[in-house]
Amino acid sequence: MKYVVLGAGPAGVTAAETLRSVDRQADITLVSGEPEPPYSRMAIPYLLHGSIGESGTYLRQTDGHYENHGIKYQTGRAGGIDTDDHKLFMTGGGEISYDKLLIASGASPIIPPIPGANLPGVHTCWTLEDAREILKLADKGSKVVLVGAGFIGSIVLEALYTRGCELTVVEIAPRMVARMLDETAGNMLGRWCEAKGVRVLTDTKVTKIANTGEGSGENLEVGFSNGSSAPAQLVVMAAGVRSNVGFLVGSKVHVETGIRVNEFLETTAADVYAAGDCCEGVDISTGKPDMLAIQPVAVEHGRIAALNMAGVATPHRGSLNMNVLDTMGLISSSFGLWQGAPMGETVKLIDEENFKYLKLEFEGDRMVGAQCVGMTDHVGMLRGLIQTELHLGVWRDRLLESPERLREAYVAVALGTPEFGPTGMRVVLPAAAA
Repeated sequence: MKYVVLGAGPAGVTAAETLRSVDRQADITLVSGEPEPPYSRMAIPYLLHGSIGESGTYLRQTDGHYENHGIKYQTGRAGGIDTDDHKLFMTGGGEISYDKLLIASGASPIIPPIPGANLPGVHTCWTLEDAREILKLADKGSKVVLVGAGFIGSIVLEALYTRGCELTVVEIAPRMVARMLDETAGNMLGRWCEAKGVRVLTDTKVTKIANTGEGSGENLEVGFSNGSSAPAQLVVMAAGVRSNVGFLVGSKVHVETGIRVNEFLETTAADVYAAGDCCEGVDISTGKPDMLAIQPVAVEHGRIAALNMAGVATPHRGSLNMNVLDTMGLISSSFGLWQGAPMGETVKLIDEENFKYLKLEFEGDRMVGAQCVGMTDHVGMLRGLIQTELHLGVWRDRLLESPERLREAYVAVALGTPEFGPTGMRVVLPAAAA
């Protein structure tokens, strides 16, 4: 059997290793689109603030790891696919035949149509090469404009802040991390950043980037839709990503936002599977396909897809939409249906002064979503209650009245022994209970 894995991120590497563990005799080829050892993009911020070197980003640290596992590693970009003849065509010429193919091609950063976005000193922060260029400019005291305050942008913000850069963050949405945090949580995060000396502009667009031509090095001026501007030695684009699926045009692989797959992560083309950031896997909270572009999901996809490719039927139950973000010491997190279920109920704890927030979402007697800011002790409990879909029984009503009893509820429902510890935070009851 000849397996080809297109993409050498967490999904692809996990898949190649899983294939080898299941099929000792198979021919396995792992194809990377970059001339680097397989690495984690989520480790790049740690490289930027100096806590690791480049080798610290590598997904596997042992020399000769892929050769020792009988995995052929090669670089190249896919230009097309013939699913009838089972061939993958490469952009530089040549082709790779396969019996079964996994597409784990990941995603690429979006470059907004901003005048000056192609100037020297303007970079995305997605690849190791991006990181090398950023490190040339992001010195202590360097003026940096970060375009985008979503999840990825906020991770980059943390790294640049740690390097001592003078930061201006520009976000088109009305709050930071709008796809992860509600208005209370997002605004709380924004106030935290400003208290740390970061200029935060929400509801704002970058209108242009211009080179002033003054002095040595990159001297840029960044204009904003509110009429103001900021000087910069470096502009970092973190305005989102899109799936790498362009090479599938004209193929039998059905693509919407990402690649559509069934419960076994098979695409609409025979013997072709998909995993990771290019794939519309199932969100366990909704039961519907969605783009859950986080590393744990990519790893899960890679393992399950590989098992199915090797003939070990393993349905994908779905992944939990979960994000945890550390922004200059303030931990924020969201789980499941954090925006709430259509006919559900909500309760909140808010402590604006101390940057603490807890929101719980219920549907029937199950917890289906949650958000936290500044409350790290609750992360494991919330994940457990939401992912396992435990019925809370009487604890649903108790939590709606007193969400500070979360720990007691978790112990009582999941472990069967009550425990209580109030927080003293202000309780905001849902309208029906007020």
